[in-house]
This record gives sequence, C-alpha cells and structure tokens, in this order.
Amino acid sequence: MTRSPRIDCLQYANWSEKIFRQMRSGGVDAVHVTIAYHENFRETVHNIERWNRWFEQFPELIFQGRTGDDVRLAQATGRTAIFFGFQNPSPIEDDIGLVEIVHTLGGRFMQLTYNNQSLLATGCYEAEDTGITRMGRQVIKEMNRVGLVVDMSHSAERSTLEAIDISERPIAITHANPASWHPALRNKSDDVLRALGQSGGMLGFSVYPHHLKGGSNCSLESFCEMIARTADLMGPDHIGIGTDLCQDQPDTIVEWMRVGRWTKEIDYGEGSSGNPGFPEMPSWFHDNRDFENIEARLRVAGFDAAGVAAIMGGNWLQFYDRSFGSQNAGKSSDQTEAAQ
Repeated sequence: MTRSPRIDCLQYANWSEKIFRQMRSGGVDAVHVTIAYHENFRETVHNIERWNRWFEQFPELIFQGRTGDDVRLAQATGRTAIFFGFQNPSPIEDDIGLVEIVHTLGGRFMQLTYNNQSLLATGCYEAEDTGITRMGRQVIKEMNRVGLVVDMSHSAERSTLEAIDISERPIAITHANPASWHPALRNKSDDVLRALGQSGGMLGFSVYPHHLKGGSNCSLESFCEMIARTADLMGPDHIGIGTDLCQDQPDTIVEWMRVGRWTKEIDYGEGSSGNPGFPEMPSWFHDNRDFENIEARLRVAGFDAAGVAAIMGGNWLQFYDRSFGSQNAGKSSDQTEAAQ
C-alpha cells in the first residue's frame, strides 16, 4: 500500500544539491516553489530555465510536477516533484493571454497580490482594500479555465473574501496562519478561514517566524494546537502545510521580496524590529528533514494516523488532483456533452 504523501505547499529556498538531498532525507514528495516575486514574464522564463538545468543535473532527486499523479510518481521513484508558483501576478504583466502561457510552462499557483495593490487585487499592507479589480475578475475566470490556482496568501481581507466568492474553483492560501492565534498582517481572520473551508479551499500552515505566536521562540506544542483549532474551524479536509521556508537565503533576498522595484526605501514589512533580514527559524524546524517533528506532535495534539497523513500531504494531493487541469478536465463525458 502506498504511504500518504508529504507535501510542502510553499518554499523559497536558495536551491542547491544540499537542499534537494535534504528533501529526500525528509521524505518530502512534493514542494510548491516560488519562481517569481516581482519578475516580469521574460525574467520568470529565465527562472524556469534555471530550474530546467537543476532537473537535468539532479534527475535522481527532483523533477517538474504538473499534476497530482506526479506526486504519486515521486513517491514511487523516491524523488521530489517540484511545482512552480508565483507570489505576485507580475509574470502575466497586463496581458491576460499570458495566464495560459505560464500554466503551459508549469505554473500551478499564482497570488493575485504580494503585499501591495496589484492590477488584480489589494495586498495586505495597503491602508484601503478596494477588493478584486475589473481585470482581477477576468484573470480569475481565466485561471479557473486553465487550472492555475488562485492564491491569496498576501492579500487583504475584502479581496480574499471576494476571490473566494468569484472563483468557480476552490482557491488556496498556501502559507499563512490564523490571525486569532497571532495577529500578523499576513495571517487570516476566522471569517476568511471559515469561508475558505466552506468553499472547498485549502490553507497551508506557515512556520515563518513572523507568522508564529512568539516568533522564533514559538513552541511546537503551540503550533500544533493551533492546527487542531483551525481544523475545527475549517474542517480537517482543508488544511495542510506551507512552511514558507527560505533556507540559506541571504538577507538581501528579503529586501528583494519587500522592495522589488516599486520603492527606493527599505520596506521593513513584517520585521517590526526594523531589521529587514531573515528571523531565526524555530528550533523544531530548520529544513526539510524536520517534518517528522510536526507529524509526531500532531499525534500528541489529538489527530489520529489518518488525520496526520491528511495534513502532511493527503489533503494537498486531493486539491492538486482537482485543481491543476483545465476546467473541463474533471467532468464526465455526460457533463461535457451537456455543456456543449
């Protein structure tokens, strides 16, 4: 019998053979990797080219994932499937036709905003949230059609609730935690999480210290108790892991994340201490070999074996199966004929 997969639905590491081998040591079957923060289309293609070289160099460790079946292939062959995603809609620029192109190139998740207002929606750092824009409504429709998942991890409240309502397919918040547990700007209200669960969407719990109660000193016990409370709020089928692991990245990368090209000043963002660098990770999670710590503590928090397996990857796999194909891909022949 095939074991349940282990899936991390967000990382932005400084990729290397060392990290790919740690993925294998940690039994990580699939990772959603960020390949664009502020890059335009051509720059994103350059990042894909770089990943293609890694796939060539390390075929025994990693390969590009496009469907849920690729997670199963990763399990069967002892490798890690890599799924591409964007933390900003910048790769589609102002051209809705690029939605299908980036999906064809392997994009499977796209945030409608990073922290700022975009052409599509409002980011969580803006003072006023005007919701999904006219272009945003059209892009969501096109994302639904091709199988590019709407990700609202960095979006503001109204925009997120409207995206849940507008999207004909369930959306994801790939890396965030409940604001009721820790009131960071990036964490999500109970209203958002309840609506996300009721719509069939997914939340990935983040271990990035700015998203944790107590920051770098957050205990594993507190983190897993938070997961248990969120399961009660959203339903146990709608939660997973999205660590937001930024392993081995220099502090200058935080500046790129926060500043991009939109300002000449340093945007300290979630670094309330005025330090734009990376915070220290909690002691129980430093890299891909540490997922077992979360699994073990979830059992202590009251989840049975099936519940732990669902959180650690089973729920994400079902979401991948439903989400990455074209809108007609999951319909029966009878439904397709009726639509025609």
